[in-house]
Amino acid sequence: MTTFASLPTAVVTALSGRRRPASQAPRQPLSIRHLAAHVLTGVLTASWLAAGPFAPLGPLSVASEPSSTKPEASSPEHKPVPRSQITATFSIVAVDPATGVCGAAVASKYPAVGKVVPIAVGGVGAFCTQHYHVPKWRQQAIDLLRDKTRPEEVLARLLKDDPQPEQRQLAIIDAQGRTAVHNPTQAPADSRYWGAMTGRDYCCQGNTLAGREVVVEMARAFEETRGTLADRLMAALAAGDRVGGDHRGRLAAGLRVAKPGQDGDWLALDVDKSDDAVEELVQRYNALRHDAKGPGPIPPRAAGTDAR
Repeated sequence: MTTFASLPTAVVTALSGRRRPASQAPRQPLSIRHLAAHVLTGVLTASWLAAGPFAPLGPLSVASEPSSTKPEASSPEHKPVPRSQITATFSIVAVDPATGVCGAAVASKYPAVGKVVPIAVGGVGAFCTQHYHVPKWRQQAIDLLRDKTRPEEVLARLLKDDPQPEQRQLAIIDAQGRTAVHNPTQAPADSRYWGAMTGRDYCCQGNTLAGREVVVEMARAFEETRGTLADRLMAALAAGDRVGGDHRGRLAAGLRVAKPGQDGDWLALDVDKSDDAVEELVQRYNALRHDAKGPGPIPPRAAGTDAR
């Protein structure tokens, strides 16, 4: 059994949330190389957790209070974010390397979440920015992927001059299926549970979750579902929601699928406000006639199986 004591020192430090003593000099801005290593540590940590058996992440996963780094007044997206405007959410990014089809799916208590968190471009990749989200990073991430920048390097560049990197949750995948994820290691207590899980051609992640089963079930559903990429994304989102999803409740959900040779989204489907947003999105998806879909429907939630 893997134990906490057997983890590499860098991972133990990240999990334990140890803070720099006040007597030490302020932390200097990290280089791209150091940030890339930080992102890689997050991926390795998520993979260790996914391998199980698990040790509870509770207080070991995040610091007990938000980052004390002061934002830059000249940059609007770096100003303190009201809790009502934090995109606490769960999502999945995925690709089909054989066809170049790329996509993402997301759900949250945040309204119209599908319009602010994900982006997907056929033949390029997909990206999600959540928790203390920065919507303009979506296009920047895609542009960097277009320039053949590796996913971990994309995240390192986005976070390099960011004064609140430990409040961001980012996930990215390129058209080859290479992934990187950055978790909000100093997220406040009501943003827990947070975590991520990567696998072949996908990465699923979330914060403010009911528990680790949300990302685990999303990964399982994506891997086991037979059908198109859109089918597998919808199945993963539904699976995460049905084991608890966002612990605050349900409000919005969205799906984005893109294919090479077509500008913009090939398929965009949203539920911006609903008491049962993911199930409503499943119903709309099943009723839709679209080439992105496979022949079979996504099964509805079985009666009496809702985790809420």
